[in-house]
Formats: sequence, structure tokens, C-alpha cells
Amino acid sequence: MAVMMGQDAGGGAGGGGGGTARGDGTAEGDDTSAGDGIRTFPFPAELAVGGVGMQVGPMGTDRTWHADAPLHRVHRIDFHVVMLFTGGPVRHMIDFAEYEAGAGDLLWIRPGQVHRFSRESEYRGTVLTMQPGFLPRSTVEATGLYRYDLPPLLRPGPAQLTALQAALDQLRREYEDTATLPLSLHTAVLRHTLTACLLRLAHLAASSAETSPQHADSTFIRFRDAVEQGFAVNHSVSAYADALGYSRRTLVRAVRAATGETPKGFIDKRVILEAKRLLAHTDMPIGRVGAAVGFPDAANFSKFFHLHTGQTPVAFRAEMR
Repeated sequence: MAVMMGQDAGGGAGGGGGGTARGDGTAEGDDTSAGDGIRTFPFPAELAVGGVGMQVGPMGTDRTWHADAPLHRVHRIDFHVVMLFTGGPVRHMIDFAEYEAGAGDLLWIRPGQVHRFSRESEYRGTVLTMQPGFLPRSTVEATGLYRYDLPPLLRPGPAQLTALQAALDQLRREYEDTATLPLSLHTAVLRHTLTACLLRLAHLAASSAETSPQHADSTFIRFRDAVEQGFAVNHSVSAYADALGYSRRTLVRAVRAATGETPKGFIDKRVILEAKRLLAHTDMPIGRVGAAVGFPDAANFSKFFHLHTGQTPVAFRAEMR
């Protein structure tokens, strides 16, 4: 069974991780625990060629992801991972959904998402990892690095795949070439080359979304951001509508156009995802997990979780362990 990229041109082992989504800043040092108790494996920038905030290289049987990361159990990452496969099928779990990728497909895992490797799959191809904060904010916004509404599994057409493979090959050449430029210029070239590659990826991701990108208007974006900030304490559609200055009807139309869901369904989906993350990653009692996602009463949380997943929180946790 092949795992992830590890040794780079400098001979180090590759990174893996867990943590919370961030738009800037870097994580250093050994694995830590986030405020929610989930173990974090920070991006090992010291193992990247030249210590830059990215790595790119092959996947294969002789590569390791992280010495301490539980490869075959769910774990959370705090950086971006893009895997371009040259073989398959590969089954990979991202945020508790199973994806099957084949040759020519890509998986894009974003910071804060949980994932799990498959024991039965061979991971062959190229992997790109990016540390939060390596790219400037303008590039982050232009490339939609934190568009969690976009699908992780991307299937480029022949022309798109050729262009993406060429972009990754060029990025890898620049990454491994530490002799022809001073480190500051080498890093600048990497950022520009990486940006060009990510712009292609972002276009592919947006065009692969189930709904048309123009439907994600400012009303939905504001609602999505508000839910991300407040889902742990606020499950009320009316409260979000009032806080954002919209009528409930306007909010319903915007969310349905962007996602096909109702605002309540969107909120509940985010609450369930966080509950799953806590149940899978921590040993917090069920009551504390419920309280962390806005259910002070453990019985109400269990009913809510069972309604949306068909499992009790206890059963789901046992399945993930």
C-alpha cells in the first residue's frame, strides 16, 4: 500500500497534519492540540527544500506522510494537499465522505478537513502540499483556497489535465532547483509558479461544482461566513437573517440557488460535520461534544445526530476508532 510523499530532494520526510482552517500564519513545532482537543500535525516547513512553505513530489510505497500521523484513522490537516493520481482506483475519505479517484483525477484537501487513507489503495502520482501563509492574501482570495463549498474530487478533461501536469512538473523543477537563485528569489519564483498552478486548479474546482459559480452571490457568501463563525451557538435561520439584514425569504432564495439546500439544512450540515470531527478525533464525553456544537442537553444532541446520520454519537465514534 502506497502512502504519501515524504522524502524530498533534501532527504527529509514529508508532512501530514491536523488543525483548524486559517487564512494566514504558519504552524511550527511538534504536533499540538487545538482548543477543541483535536491533535494537530503541523506542516514541517523545516523538512521542505530550502525551508519554504510548500512541498511537491511523488507518491509511492517508499514515502511516508508523517511519523506520528494515524494514516488509516481519520486525522485533520492544517494545510492544503493536492494529489494528482496516475493510477487507481483510490478510495479516500474526506470529511466523512468517501471519494473514488482514478488516473487523471485530483483530490484537493483543505485546512481543517479530516481525511483517512485507504489500506487497500495504492497512491501513485504527484502530491503538492502548501503551508497556510506561504501565499499572499490576494492570491489566496483569487484562487479560492478556502472555498469549502467546492468539491474535493476534481476530474479534469484531457486538455486541462495536460496543462495541470505541465504546471506541476514546472513547479517541481523550480522547487528542487536551489542552486541557480538566492533563497529569496527562489521563494518568490516558487510563489509565482504555485499561483499559476492554483489558478488552473481553482478554475477546475469552480467548474466542477454542482451549481453554477454565479449563484454563489454575496448574500449566500455572507450567510456562509456567518454560519462558519456562529454555528456552535446559533442554529436559527431567522437570527442569521436579522443579523445580516435580509428577510428570511431572501436568505432562502440565495442559499437554495447556491447549494440546493434550505438555510436550516445548510446550518444543520455544518453542525453535524463539526460533531463528527469531535467524535472521531477526541475523547470528549458525548455531552461535551453536544455542548460544543450548541446542544447543552446531551439527549437532544443525540436525537439530532441520529436524525441526520442514522447513527447514535456513540455508534459513530466506535466506527471511527
